[in-house]
Amino acid sequence: LCCECGQFHLLLDNHLYNFQDEADDELICHICLQPLLQPMDTPCGHTYCFKCLENFMQEYNFCPMDRKKLSFQQCHKSSLLVRNLLDKLIVFCPFKAECQQTMQRCELEAHLQNRCPGFKKYKSELQRKKNPISKGKEHPSTKVETNIPKIPEIPSGGSSLVAESSAAAVVSLGTAESGLVNPAFEETEEGESLIQKGNYRTSLVAETTTIEIHREDPEEELGMRIVGGKDTPLGNIVVQEVLRDSVIAADGRIAPGDHILEVNGVNISSVTHCQAVSFLRHPGPVLHLMVLQEKGFSNKTAQQDSTSATNREVIHVTLIKRDRSEPLGIKLIRKTDEAGIFILDLLEGGLAAKNGKLSRNDRVLSINGQDLRQGTPEAAAQIIQTTESRVNFVVLRQPGVQLSDLVEDGSTSNNSSSSSSSNGGSPVHHRRRLDQNHYRRKSTYQKGYVNHEKTVAIKKEPKESLGITIGGGRDNKNKLPIYVTSVQPIGCLFRDGRIKRGDVLLSINGIDLTHLNYYEAVSALKSNAASHSVVLKALEILSLNSTEPSLDIKEQGFSWSPLWITWLGLPSYLHFCQDIVLSKGNLESWGFSIVGGFEESKGNQPFFIKTIVPGTPAFRDRKLKCGDEIVAVNGVPAIGMSNSELIPMLKEQKNKVTLTVVSWPGSLV
Repeated sequence: LCCECGQFHLLLDNHLYNFQDEADDELICHICLQPLLQPMDTPCGHTYCFKCLENFMQEYNFCPMDRKKLSFQQCHKSSLLVRNLLDKLIVFCPFKAECQQTMQRCELEAHLQNRCPGFKKYKSELQRKKNPISKGKEHPSTKVETNIPKIPEIPSGGSSLVAESSAAAVVSLGTAESGLVNPAFEETEEGESLIQKGNYRTSLVAETTTIEIHREDPEEELGMRIVGGKDTPLGNIVVQEVLRDSVIAADGRIAPGDHILEVNGVNISSVTHCQAVSFLRHPGPVLHLMVLQEKGFSNKTAQQDSTSATNREVIHVTLIKRDRSEPLGIKLIRKTDEAGIFILDLLEGGLAAKNGKLSRNDRVLSINGQDLRQGTPEAAAQIIQTTESRVNFVVLRQPGVQLSDLVEDGSTSNNSSSSSSSNGGSPVHHRRRLDQNHYRRKSTYQKGYVNHEKTVAIKKEPKESLGITIGGGRDNKNKLPIYVTSVQPIGCLFRDGRIKRGDVLLSINGIDLTHLNYYEAVSALKSNAASHSVVLKALEILSLNSTEPSLDIKEQGFSWSPLWITWLGLPSYLHFCQDIVLSKGNLESWGFSIVGGFEESKGNQPFFIKTIVPGTPAFRDRKLKCGDEIVAVNGVPAIGMSNSELIPMLKEQKNKVTLTVVSWPGSLV
């Protein structure tokens, strides 16, 4: 909470005020559309807030209004008269519940510090919440819980993977999620194997770590963006971005791509996106996070088996495949502290799950008579993939022992078709290539959200402002449409009540806003607001799930932007597709994992990037992010493909691939 204006905003952003009356148009900044703060004049006669102009000039070299060439050094403070007029604007105290006073803007800070009962109450509550343990910030503890070399997704195309053992034919797509290329199982979450030239094999190593985050201010945001949740194809909660100068960035131990498994002892591996955001936004001086972190590829050999079979049961299980390419629906994992292969999970609806005799944490001793006590998931994959029909397992089971829930994805709904078929003649390769920026697909695929287009016609006074602030713009790094970030308690839209925070603005008085950058949109809104009547077209994204936690109250402490999951409800004509070109050497994997794809039970699901592996081409390129949607590969649309169609396409790309993606910003916590 800012002690100067009494409201929540980022340190580098302008102060926020609730003005009693409409400010004169000459006192409005044409960048933020709010009364000027620290006004700066340009040589061409325009005036902007200091911070608004400074941020604008970091990207552009012209005046936002007339586009004349401009540098920040040419600008100077406005006259004392203008600054005094601005300081005398009347504002409400932000603590309305306890204090109904109004005052000049320049008097608000002194009022908050010396006279406001609301601010005094806030400070006393904050002091009570503070925990002495926060003083131990110099020695944050890190505890490595497990060290799990991850195993690949083993789709059903192993026979050709074995034949095409050169690295150029293999897509090691990250971790064992749907889409990880590990040649025999339909694994989808916990690791990846890479088969390289000369049958040289490596495994993807990951480990779970407990990280203790300390905050001097218990209400301070962590400063990271997250994607995923059990109500999305990603399943797990994944860190998409760590913001500079944030609590998480200062700690330095959490990175993009990390999976958050626990928050303060609560398992969030199988909660919805909104629930995860609620957990991570909960205030407190100390936050305990358990995360699963990719460590890159390793070729460590298995350790000698030192465990006894005492009190364990040997079980024989036979699974019968209808044909060689049918996946078994088993996720395998290899441990660092115990030799051999273990069953991490059985995919819901898969062959093994329907059979019901294999269990999580069973250790695989042999498959079809071949000894795997010192084996690897890759070896198991090869055996299963080359088996025509009967797959005979011998497993060792210790009653009562289960793998920790902390390493499971928590959602298998999108993975049942994730196996990779390597049977040469996939219909994928004959699809027509589309030359277009936007790939048509189902207008909204995110269950639980619907979008509603509305037209709002308003009669207004010529000098009356709209009273909204906006975000987004096609110049934004995520190429977002223009959306409403706040509706101020002044202006015609607040009075009308139909335009809400989070609405996507489509047009104003017939002028299309969907392809404009931020400053073009501000200019269009400003010029049309001078009319006696305004017609706004907007898109409202509505949640159908009334059981989700309300985040409105919590979001007041954050720089507001829509949740990641709400962007998934946008129709495809508002998606901005961009091409990302990755290049790799012959012995490298692409280094990302995917989830999603067509399933008979689920229909068309989009493909999402779930994991990006450190040290790989996808990691080095820095453009691809967790949560990005893949809409095309080398110009071929991915809509309608199953996982077993898309993965062979990726495997065929030897040294270069063009991914067409849509990128949405993760939810800020």
